[in-house]
Amino acid sequence: MPQGLTRPESAASLLATPRRRKLLEHIWQRTSLSRKQFAALYLTPLERYAELVQQFPASESHHHAYPGGMLDHGLEIVAYALKLRQSHLLPAGVTPEAQAAQAEAWTAGTAYAALLHDIGKIAVDLHVEYADGTLWHPWHGPLQRPYRFRYRKDREYRLHGAATGLLYTRLLDREILDWLSSFTDLWTSLLYVLAGQYEHAGTLGELVVQADQASVAHELGGDPNKALAAPKHALQRKLLDGLRYLLKEEFKLNQPQASDGWLTQDALWLVSKTVSDRLRAHLLSQGIDGIPASNTAVFNVLQDHGIALATPDGKAIWKATVTSDAGWSHSFTFLKLSPAMIWEAADRPAAFVGTVQVESEEPAAQATASEAIDVERGESVLAPTESAAPVTADSSVAELLELLDSPASTIPATPLQPLVKPEPASLLDDRPADATPVQAVHQSGSDPSGAHFLAWLRQSIQTRKLIINDAKALVHTVAGTAYLVSPGVFQRYAQEHPQISPLAKQDKLPEWQWMQKKFEKLGLHRKQASGLNIWNCEVTGPRKSRRLHGYLLTSADSLFHETPPDNPYLRLANTEAKRDDSALRAKNDGEQE
Repeated sequence: MPQGLTRPESAASLLATPRRRKLLEHIWQRTSLSRKQFAALYLTPLERYAELVQQFPASESHHHAYPGGMLDHGLEIVAYALKLRQSHLLPAGVTPEAQAAQAEAWTAGTAYAALLHDIGKIAVDLHVEYADGTLWHPWHGPLQRPYRFRYRKDREYRLHGAATGLLYTRLLDREILDWLSSFTDLWTSLLYVLAGQYEHAGTLGELVVQADQASVAHELGGDPNKALAAPKHALQRKLLDGLRYLLKEEFKLNQPQASDGWLTQDALWLVSKTVSDRLRAHLLSQGIDGIPASNTAVFNVLQDHGIALATPDGKAIWKATVTSDAGWSHSFTFLKLSPAMIWEAADRPAAFVGTVQVESEEPAAQATASEAIDVERGESVLAPTESAAPVTADSSVAELLELLDSPASTIPATPLQPLVKPEPASLLDDRPADATPVQAVHQSGSDPSGAHFLAWLRQSIQTRKLIINDAKALVHTVAGTAYLVSPGVFQRYAQEHPQISPLAKQDKLPEWQWMQKKFEKLGLHRKQASGLNIWNCEVTGPRKSRRLHGYLLTSADSLFHETPPDNPYLRLANTEAKRDDSALRAKNDGEQE
């Protein structure tokens, strides 16, 4: 081939490098789709993108300024954006059922917005020609013959954002666009991103900007974690949205006795333990991490974010007596909120017919971590020490950073070979009948049980509230089946379902341990030859290694419609010698049958 020319490659060839294949696998694991669905919704647009961008760099002298840099940047930003998308409930302001129904569309829309954000560069920044001097433009379709390119000297820096509209139909076919356009909020945000108007694109625009910054930071040797850090107001917004939902859908107000709170003319008084337990459970059930495990910490967070109003001595907890017009009276500990934070003036409920009188004989005390208020009786009771570790936000993207820092030779062979292009069909048409997330839990009953735990786990994986095979995941795929990290996965369930508490108290067990025993009775886990329930897993990455303890399912069919490939960083350890490990027995308590 003449010097200075590059031969165009097929998408399969361009995406065949170990690092790019691993990025494709990472992208797939961020969806809840079968292989067939992933091929239709993600792999096909990614292949079309690869065919268009070929060996073009992402910039002339800035980030990813090397042959193939645009393809690498495109895959990276999609992976980062999908990681970020996991911590957002979209669209905001609708019911959890509506969010679940739209979850996959918003995930796909996030991926498309990220992938397409720079595609206009090949239309307006580059001069591309064939060997005979014939100009090539991307609206001609993929390059067919050896080509050469150079950057245009007169290019306008911001024009590529406006040029995206020339090309996105080259990547997204009519069926995908029809599907996306049926979701009004998503479609509006996506069109603004594709037009380069990020300021009007809401959360979708924020996700693309942050993901772009993270990819650029990594390439230039910066810190992607800083680029991925959520805005400081994000937790405040999630707390407020959760409170508004609970007050609209679940909390009972202004009732004489069995009430969750009382609204007066100037304040909203919510029973402190009720609001803490149910707000934590609601947010965790929606896939929002970073919510403290102790009530005291929740009270402090609400106060620090300006949601809970402080007492005269600066505490979050108020003690007050409620008296109805019928003469009923009782004292409670409360959080005090401004009604204007919850309702617009026209939507505000009627005020309580009675009084809420703050008790002034002693300062309102901040509840300790082990003290709770029995809501029905208004009495202080001693609660067992919380066994669940605080849930922290996973913003480190450790797994992805390890991948991006790994030399190609250290990346295991990727299992993407089985991906097969689907026959033409409606999008998401092979989703199993039982895969509707909200229905899954309801079909198994709403009371805590082993069956309910399993349905919750399947639902959480399908809606990506629980991410598999990630750095801090509670579920992994190992040895061709599912591996449940103990006690973490049971602690998470207990945090989302505070109604376990009285049942566990009856059996004199911590909540997570009660749930673990219910799971064991299902008989779905594989035991070791020695009879042990718990299996050890070694976690090995480019930077560190550690050990996990957990349950190995006999079959992963109860969790996955199609079992994902094994996590390449995990392997089963030899646990036969651990039979007399009393520390492990005490921690997991799964061997006392």
